[in-house]
Amino acid sequence: MEPILDWGIQVILWLQQYSSPALDSFFKGVTFLGDEEFIFLLLPILYWLVDRTMGLHLSLLLALSAYFNSLTKAIVDQPRPFVYDTRVPALIEATEDGFPSGHTQISVVLWGYLAQHFRRAWLWIAAGLLILLVPLSRIYLGVHFPTDLLGGYVIGALLLGLFLWIAPRLSAWLTRLRPWQQVGLITLSAALLILLYPQRNGISNAGSLLGLGYGILLERRWIRFDVAGSGQQKTLRLVVGLVTAAAAYFGLRVAFAALEPALLFRFVRYALISLWIVTGAPWLFVKTGLAPTEDGAS
Repeated sequence: MEPILDWGIQVILWLQQYSSPALDSFFKGVTFLGDEEFIFLLLPILYWLVDRTMGLHLSLLLALSAYFNSLTKAIVDQPRPFVYDTRVPALIEATEDGFPSGHTQISVVLWGYLAQHFRRAWLWIAAGLLILLVPLSRIYLGVHFPTDLLGGYVIGALLLGLFLWIAPRLSAWLTRLRPWQQVGLITLSAALLILLYPQRNGISNAGSLLGLGYGILLERRWIRFDVAGSGQQKTLRLVVGLVTAAAAYFGLRVAFAALEPALLFRFVRYALISLWIVTGAPWLFVKTGLAPTEDGAS
């Protein structure tokens, strides 16, 4: 393994030698497109304004992708380049282990899904560029080996292909279950994820998936909001939604910061944030007239 990592170090040093610091800002901007903060902004926009079902499916896919990425990192336990060789400067902060690259995996899953869903030539081109540039930024910034990118590409492509194949069949099967069966299945699935990987990121992703699952059930049963609306309604919906979601995200972080056990409250925090985005915000939109329901009411 060491010869491969040593070769990766040479690639990073060569790329940084001829491009840094001139391209530092550019690649930091590119890498943001795979950060949690960017995903936090993008997914609600898709869910609240563009296509509710697509936004939900993509949210579930990205949460599962993040979970399996963290689990694989913990199993492989490969250091980052700047830890392996101190000659490599890390141009941004990076935690966890290195393999596989989460940004690469997210890029494949996110942009691949959107390109496949909308089927527009320009989006296929944009997706292809981002699937190349975001991973490249991780090498340039000194936080991933080239082999980390390869792992992210392979796992991301497998997850995306499997999800696109199984999601319609699974969705049809789940709708035939009784409500108590749906709740039980969601709860057991979250519990299984925690048992498989009871660490910080595993707990976060399990909480997000639980909140998404419960949120879908509640929204479909009691709200059934529609993404239609005027430009003014959608703009206000976006502002109100992002402000309240950010308040939940940061407010719960502060409120739970000193509480123990920390992992339990982390699980609850991510579950509540997802629940608000999927159910709470749409309820608020309908009640304030910012979104209609599927039966045309507002």
